Amino acid sequence: MPAALISPELASVRRFEAAGFRAWPAAHVHYDGSWLLRVTPGHPAKRLNSVNPLDPNDVDRFDERIAAAGDMFAQRDLPLTFRLSPLSGEAMNAHFNKAGWSVFSESLVMHRSLDDRLIAPALDQIPMKDVARFVGAAIRAKGASNILRPALTGILSAIEPETGLFALERGDEALATAICVQDGELAGLFEVATAPAERGKGYARRIVLSALKWARLRGARTAWLQVEADNDHARSLYESLGFAELYRYHYRQPPGTT
Repeated sequence: MPAALISPELASVRRFEAAGFRAWPAAHVHYDGSWLLRVTPGHPAKRLNSVNPLDPNDVDRFDERIAAAGDMFAQRDLPLTFRLSPLSGEAMNAHFNKAGWSVFSESLVMHRSLDDRLIAPALDQIPMKDVARFVGAAIRAKGASNILRPALTGILSAIEPETGLFALERGDEALATAICVQDGELAGLFEVATAPAERGKGYARRIVLSALKWARLRGARTAWLQVEADNDHARSLYESLGFAELYRYHYRQPPGTT
């Protein structure tokens, strides 16, 4: 599609989708035309184990290509999952609707200008250099299983843009964690988590602002993040910080997927 014909909206979506793939890399990637297949053994995140169509005009041979993607995922004992953003187009959604595919886990991509007014109240915090220590803190804050440790460590080691690992701790107790990936003018927030017993005490706001201050001082000018649409608590926090919805994406799976 000629660049002149790409709408500003889709151009913006492309920018943030590309930043997201760089910031949260899958262990294995494969392209089928403009479909990006991402697979990460050992990590359950759907965005790391999904097919991502990236051109609404790439509508050829749907059934044949879906079957090939299904074979690839089945070989890795993964459910076939498509992640549909505005780049997927209406033809793909219509195809899945007709075939009875389920729709689940809608998420928002939010952004805001990263200016001095936002970060003025932020505390200076030096990012952690010890990846193993951060991974342990993140797992504790999320209440996740230690089984995720190798996969999360691999993801962090594979991120190419500058990455800040932030953790608030009290002794050996993890209060909150966040990852900030500074990719040129963009600062992406990932894996923001607060320990269940510590929620509502302002730790998430504190660590997010510190992470964004770090990115701002390094030259970032736009902050962005992804949050599940039904996570009212997190959305309330981000909206209070001035983040606004840019676009949404959701997941789809074939009938009978468990």
